[in-house]
Amino acid sequence: MEVTLYVNKVTSVRSPIPYRYNDLPVCKNQNPEQKSENLGEVITGNRIETSLYPLKMKVNSDKTCMTACEKITLTQEEIDTLIALIEEEYLVQWQVDTLPAAHEIGQTSNSETVYEIGFPLGYVVVEKGEEKVYYLYNHVDIIIHYNVFKEDQYHIVFFEVSPNSHIGEKCNGKPYLLSSKSGQLYWTYSVKWQESPTLWADRWQAYLVSTNDGQIHWFSIVNSLMIVLFLSGLIAMILARTVRRDLMKFMEEEDKEIEEYGWKLVRSDVFRPPNYKTFFSVLVGSGVQVFCMAVTTMVFAVLGFLSPSNSGSLTTAVLVLFVWMGVAAGYSSSRIYLMFNGQHRTRNTLITAFFFPGLLFGIAFFLNFFLWYKGSSGAFPWTTILGIIALWFCISVPLCFLGSRFAYRKEPPKHPGQVTIIPRQIPEQRWYMKPLVSVLMGGILPFGAVFIELFFIMSSIWLHKYYFLFGFLFLVFLILVITCAEISVVMCYFQLCSEDWRWWWRSYLTSAASAFYMFLYAIFYYITRLEVDGFIPSLIYFGYSLILVSFFFVLTGTIGFYSCYYFVKRIYQAIRGD
Repeated sequence: MEVTLYVNKVTSVRSPIPYRYNDLPVCKNQNPEQKSENLGEVITGNRIETSLYPLKMKVNSDKTCMTACEKITLTQEEIDTLIALIEEEYLVQWQVDTLPAAHEIGQTSNSETVYEIGFPLGYVVVEKGEEKVYYLYNHVDIIIHYNVFKEDQYHIVFFEVSPNSHIGEKCNGKPYLLSSKSGQLYWTYSVKWQESPTLWADRWQAYLVSTNDGQIHWFSIVNSLMIVLFLSGLIAMILARTVRRDLMKFMEEEDKEIEEYGWKLVRSDVFRPPNYKTFFSVLVGSGVQVFCMAVTTMVFAVLGFLSPSNSGSLTTAVLVLFVWMGVAAGYSSSRIYLMFNGQHRTRNTLITAFFFPGLLFGIAFFLNFFLWYKGSSGAFPWTTILGIIALWFCISVPLCFLGSRFAYRKEPPKHPGQVTIIPRQIPEQRWYMKPLVSVLMGGILPFGAVFIELFFIMSSIWLHKYYFLFGFLFLVFLILVITCAEISVVMCYFQLCSEDWRWWWRSYLTSAASAFYMFLYAIFYYITRLEVDGFIPSLIYFGYSLILVSFFFVLTGTIGFYSCYYFVKRIYQAIRGD
């Protein structure tokens, strides 16, 4: 039975720019068959194609050194290309039965073997005088682990590759030195089939083992949960006692002539529409769109529909669900705009349909020019770009208008009391209640709820590790929602007690400020965890980080706003202001 070995791309932890394997001066099929790829695989730079390495099920190679292909000489340009990739520590990505190739890099404290996804193109040796010389891996020992499912039926459970370097076709010469004096180059291989007790359901476990990461992950998650839950409970208790005391005092004295103070003084101004109400409505609508997309994606992931074996499925799900959730963006944005008595309804819907998706598409399209320039497989083909535009214009935009239509057919939300014509003068605020200070203070706690999990997410993106603990991610997401809601409500209450009735934008920005700390963390991660060198790789990193930060900004900001809105509406209904 034939087993197809696919070549894919080369990736590096030192550069966010992937390259197509068959674009390199390596042993390759001149007329490869391309495996059908989903949208997520194309976006993430996968280019899965057939190779020149024939495999037959359970048939070990007779020889330990068989020639796959040979190249008489390498040109100086090809040598320079390979040297640059080896210097940047690029790893070759192959696949067998959707399993990625892996090579052994060490063992854990529990004597478990640790594997790294992919295998290196070559290695560097620093000789005397600190001169670097580069050697090419031109031999691979292919080890396929399998188990017996039924009689004459097998499951492949692991794909291991051990690279080596040699001169000549006997695989026993000196390592192949990359230089202008390099001689004839042979690409050789051997194949070994090894029976394994690993079950089909557990075949990804070997790829997910990494040195101490599991223990660190568990400890960090539990520690984060304990801290955030304690702080959330403390905030909720203080807030509940303070508001209840104010309301009880007001109810007891409502029949007497009393002097109002604090948040009760601004009840005639608190529902006054904010400045830039169209832009505010658009941001809220975009946040609802991201929220619905995130919840649905995580539910599918927790249920196992987005496992690592379905390459590109997570990226595809995020993109498709974001498009379909345009109906939620149109509905929520229009409801907020209707609440502000906005008169330009069609304009508001148009901006909602195009602003945030257009911002994300614009950043990605701008970065795409640099990926094209570098010849990267991460560059979107024109067909993919046209497909994304078609999804946007033919599905997302009409759904946004559909949601808007549903919103405008309903009565606008009613608020307690009347808004006066002349706004109340706001007294001088203390330094810690200034907008910039209070917003930056409010953003710390939501970021603190997720920054540990953020490390593992960023490692999966930039260090090419598999992320699989979606249950923990969903739990952290719930904690983020609770934390954003509580810190926004607390800061809003303190603001109203200071007789500052301009709470709309502040309620949004208080929790959204956590995105600012997220971007600072991206800078910190870039400095401490990555070794990215060069302007274009750095630009790619920060460009895609900006897209992630934009998602986080509208998500957390919208959670904070809706929490404050229902809180403010509830407390002013309680005092029956008119």
